[in-house]
Amino acid sequence: MKRFTLCLLTVSSFAADLPVIPEKPIAEKKELLFSDDMESPTPAKPWHRVVDTFTFVNGTLKGTQTREKDQPSADGKSVIKAHAAVYGLEIPTRDSVVEAKIKFDGATMIDVEFDDRQYKGAHYGHLCRAQVRLNGVTIIDERDGGMRNDIREMRNDPAKKAEVAALLKGRQVTYPVKLETGKWYTLGVETVGDQMRVTIDGKPVAFLKSSGIAHETKSKIELGVAGKDGYFDDIKVWNAAAPQ
Repeated sequence: MKRFTLCLLTVSSFAADLPVIPEKPIAEKKELLFSDDMESPTPAKPWHRVVDTFTFVNGTLKGTQTREKDQPSADGKSVIKAHAAVYGLEIPTRDSVVEAKIKFDGATMIDVEFDDRQYKGAHYGHLCRAQVRLNGVTIIDERDGGMRNDIREMRNDPAKKAEVAALLKGRQVTYPVKLETGKWYTLGVETVGDQMRVTIDGKPVAFLKSSGIAHETKSKIELGVAGKDGYFDDIKVWNAAAPQ
């Protein structure tokens, strides 16, 4: 049996312009859709490869970013972009609760992301995500924010900088936290309607209400690690609904 050391979270005073984080859960767990304690040497069927620099190590899922810098392709005709390690689950949801144990061991960022590859209005079907760093938790509406196709195109035009900033307003928030390397934390990501709430060790740490989060078909849940190394364990996914 694996033993987890959980550290109490210290949250700094929130900036005045950040949304108030609901103290109570915004999602009520329903059907358990997926659970993996990582003890099996064979990955469970719903797992799929994205940027596959993940390994199953000692009953955990270890992610390591290997593409740290942009590099020319083998034929020299294109550029291979730097990218975090990404491993995903083929589990369609609309409203959900995702829970996992996470540990930083050199990683600069660990995240939980929701995508819909069939959605063509945003780059690669990116919808929304919760990013955890040692000093902060960020929630991003990507569908109607930075990954929206027209906004991505506008970013190439310096004259549209102010217009882009206006379109991105309210699509991303970052709350300060203080976490430690080498310790396990329980990450919770609740998504209901157009709202996302994040907890660490059961404590509410971040919240965002934004239209892209309400995307009806979140066909993929993807786990990301930037830097070296980040760990996941005891991952669970539930269908959810707003509490009655």
